[in-house]
Order: sequence, then structure tokens, then C-alpha cells
Amino acid sequence: MAQYAKKERSNVKKIVLSLIVENTSGVLSRVAGLFSRRGYNIDSLTVGVTENPKLSRMTVVARGDSGILEQIRKQLQKLEDVREITELAPEHSVCRELVLVRVCADGSNRKEVMALTDIFRAKIVDVAQDSVLIELTGNQAKIDAFIKLLADFRVLEFVRTGITGLSRGDGAEDFENTTHQGED
Repeated sequence: MAQYAKKERSNVKKIVLSLIVENTSGVLSRVAGLFSRRGYNIDSLTVGVTENPKLSRMTVVARGDSGILEQIRKQLQKLEDVREITELAPEHSVCRELVLVRVCADGSNRKEVMALTDIFRAKIVDVAQDSVLIELTGNQAKIDAFIKLLADFRVLEFVRTGITGLSRGDGAEDFENTTHQGED
């Protein structure tokens, strides 16, 4: 039984989907509802308006086996508000995440915290008597490594934005062509 569970977990993959959706009220609720109704979990979800104010881009990160991920794609395509779905494969896209971390940094360890911040090319965006607020942007592995190294310090609080991304190269041309299709 344990061998079956291990085999089942090894088939789990992560997918990053970039959705172009109508910028109207309720779209986020309909997309999230699709996942919850079917029992799928969303690892990360970011949303923002595009250069066309009528459209928003959602970046959705989900995990599952091939069948579940294909089902997610098919169900998203059925939603009326979804104009385009692009899978952001790591080798053909740029994905980033932002983290803000407040770390206890008094006189005894402030220099160490600042050195770690410099190594990761992060920014200190706020300084208080006993803490610093650090901003770091990067891929998920970089963010994870930074947080892991901060375990040697007292992390007071942190927040991650979730992944957002775009296709590399000619993806912008494809986006332009898609956004004009079907518009009156």
C-alpha cells in the first residue's frame, strides 16, 4: 500500500497556467469556484489588469496527475470569461514571485541579515529599531532558498505574492493576436 502511495505521488506535476480573462466582476469567483467544485487545489493565484483594461491576466499554479491537469485545462476553456489559456513551461517562460519578510535585526545580527540580503540581491525597504523589512523578487527556488537561510534568524512575519509570469520571446505577438480576435 505504501509503495502505491509513493508511485501515485511521483505522478503529481505542477502546472503554471496564464489565463487572459474578461476584466469584469465575478471572473475570479468563477475561476476559483471551478477548482473548488471539483476538489482541485490552487497552489498560487495572481491577477492583474493587462495593457488592455478590458482584460486581466490570471496566473494559476496547480498540482495533479496528467489527467487532473488536463481536466483543469478543459474546464477552464469552458468558462465564458476565459479568452486564452497558455501553459507557462519553465523552459519557455519567465516566472517570478515577490516575498516581503520582516526579520528581527538588532545590533547583534543586523550586519548578517544585511549581508544575506545583499547575496540574494534583495532590498531592505524598511528599517526599525529591532527589525528590517526585506523585499525579494525571483523564481520560486530562489525565494525558497532565501527563506530557508532566514531560519537562522527570527522571522517575525512574511508574505508571498504567488507566481506570475509570461512566455518568452514571441509570446507577446500571440497575445496581441488573441486579444483582438472576437472583439467588436
